[in-house]
Amino acid sequence: MSDAIQSVRAGTGPQTLVLLHGFGATHAAWNDLLPALSATMQVIAYDLPGHGRSLDTAGAGQARTMAKAILEDLAATGLDRIHVAGHSMGGAVAALMALMAPERAASLTLLAPGGIGEAINGTLLRRYTAASDENALRASLLAMSGPQAHVPQATLRQALAMRARPGQMERLAGIVAMIARGERQGVIPRESLTALTMPVAVLWGEKDPVLPFAQTAGLPPGFVLRAVAGAGHMLVEEAPDDVLLAITANVARATAIASGRNE
Repeated sequence: MSDAIQSVRAGTGPQTLVLLHGFGATHAAWNDLLPALSATMQVIAYDLPGHGRSLDTAGAGQARTMAKAILEDLAATGLDRIHVAGHSMGGAVAALMALMAPERAASLTLLAPGGIGEAINGTLLRRYTAASDENALRASLLAMSGPQAHVPQATLRQALAMRARPGQMERLAGIVAMIARGERQGVIPRESLTALTMPVAVLWGEKDPVLPFAQTAGLPPGFVLRAVAGAGHMLVEEAPDDVLLAITANVARATAIASGRNE
């Protein structure tokens, strides 16, 4: 297995969108949205370090190291201006990418992102990490979702296939031990986020049991926040239409600003 970070690509167009999944997932989390997103853009969906085909990539669990690895991979392929969307842990990585290389991030769409507040449900994440069969996975994913959610069968298949890789379960346990120490996570300083100048959109489920919706309080005034009533943490599965709209609207906003048109 390669130790280089891995991704899948789809679509063509003047804009490039980078997609970053959450903890315990892979690029396949975006499969249902990929046809619509790639219809007008080049889309690159990564397996984050320690996940899926990037299982052996260095830096698993360290959001800053993950961000650096993705930026280096994009630079190696000649892409120096990208839109970034990330869910949960992938949201923290996306925000750090924008902070590390603001000139390269055209827009930033954060879906219940990590790193915004200290609180994190480490108990629930450890339960999800230890789930090794379909029933346990379904139960843990439902616990991370809103009260009316159901778990798509494709999500279960993807999670089981990922966890079947030798060493994957152990790697996930190591990552969750780093990101949820004592029910607290590392926080990106608000003053750093306030300094971001690209369009930033935030989508968050009001019933999120992993990263509380209350963390949206005090977001920088330039961030555009949209609350999803009744949704929990698994936004890509629970509210795909809202996610698609948040990403495409923010890309359109950034494109309009770059071309000198009104927002």
